[in-house]
Amino acid sequence: MVRGKTQMRRIENATSRQVTFSKRRNGLFKKAFELSVLCDAEVALIVFSPRGKLYEFASSSMHKTIDRYGRHAKDVSITNKTVEQNVQQWKFEAAHTAKKIENLEVSKRKLLGEGLGSCPIEELQQIESQLERSLSSIRARKTRLFTEQIQQLKEKERFLTEENAILSKKAIDLSVQPLQQLSPTQKEIVPYDDETQDPEVETELFIGRPERGKTRYPMKA
Repeated sequence: MVRGKTQMRRIENATSRQVTFSKRRNGLFKKAFELSVLCDAEVALIVFSPRGKLYEFASSSMHKTIDRYGRHAKDVSITNKTVEQNVQQWKFEAAHTAKKIENLEVSKRKLLGEGLGSCPIEELQQIESQLERSLSSIRARKTRLFTEQIQQLKEKERFLTEENAILSKKAIDLSVQPLQQLSPTQKEIVPYDDETQDPEVETELFIGRPERGKTRYPMKA
């Protein structure tokens, strides 16, 4: 026979309620004992009957377990309080940061020339002074960068000039080296040149055998 599902509500009959309490209490204590043995857990169980009678179970010592619970509950309370304080601090910092960001956005728009309709003359003068200081800083930075670039170009020019001088010297040395390798006799030989010949030198042409010399025709060079 299948038992019906027990409804979770107060049993109105006092006798049935007492019987059910006794059965469920014994089962609860049995489960607590099994849990402490099987899992090596520290278990403490306190039950008061409807008539106010105390029933308890402890795997070790009830007082030690209760003291341990009290210390743990205190630590948890302190931890929760600390967490709550930290949360409140974080909320405050987040709101403060959001306000700062909003103020920075307003200042940025004013520096860009937006939203100036509600600004008094004193605030406008402050914005103007701030822009002038920013412009002076920008110009100083630009001048410094230009000076550094000019100095770098001068250094590069000096380096290229030195390299050019070194290459020119090497080219001259290479052109002079073949003449230095010639002997003194070779250096004194003068190459033939048509202009060095005397244009007035006369030459003669002989026709026939040289030993007879029958006919001679003079020729001019």
